[in-house]
Amino acid sequence: MVLASLGAGFVDSIVGGGGLILTPALFAIFPQAAPASLFGLNKSASVCGTSFAAIQYGRRVELPWRALLPAAVAGLAGGFTGAWCVTVISADFLRKGLPLVLLIVLAYTLARKDLGREHAPRLAPRPERLAAMAIGFGIGLYDGFFGPGTGSFFIFLFVRVLGYDFLHASAAAKLLNVATNAAALTLFAVKGHVWWHYAAALALANITGSLLGTRLALRHGAGFVRGMFILVVSALILKTGYDAFLR
Repeated sequence: MVLASLGAGFVDSIVGGGGLILTPALFAIFPQAAPASLFGLNKSASVCGTSFAAIQYGRRVELPWRALLPAAVAGLAGGFTGAWCVTVISADFLRKGLPLVLLIVLAYTLARKDLGREHAPRLAPRPERLAAMAIGFGIGLYDGFFGPGTGSFFIFLFVRVLGYDFLHASAAAKLLNVATNAAALTLFAVKGHVWWHYAAALALANITGSLLGTRLALRHGAGFVRGMFILVVSALILKTGYDAFLR
């Protein structure tokens, strides 16, 4: 579990998608456990690693805090709303659509070879704040309701809609991911679905992986993050496609 959490923190800090590593590992180690308990354990680790990544990015990357802080609040609200929705609506209808959406994201990114290489915000402060809040709430809602690929969706929308490069988009995504993860973790904790005796060890491993990944991203810049984004989205397509159509 510690090794899986370390790898998850590393990947998550660069482009998101750490759940691809830690969640399957938890299900393999505890096949009889309630899924909510394993999701709660995953969130307890990822919220710590993502928080440290957000701090590291914030020190080195100039971000529009006046746009991102309201967006984080919107993401928190979206996460709570999505978590409530999943208690009354089944998320099964998203399973078959998600691989197709991710495939479109990947194809668009590959076709636009210049996408996200240059940091050129295209909106004035107020429209940027409103757009960031809409992204925060919408993807936060998705994260609370279903979840896979949340970090990648944040990054893609910050690049495509707001004109950020992949490094700035990844940095911004971490802040919003902290909010959406915190919303989900709070719900799981209130419902008693967090195994706190494991959470501390996994959190420390996740933080270590996060610090390593953040350092690499900051050292190698937007091109490196773009390459990792393509790799992780490709893996997400395979994983979600298998879950939706072959399992």
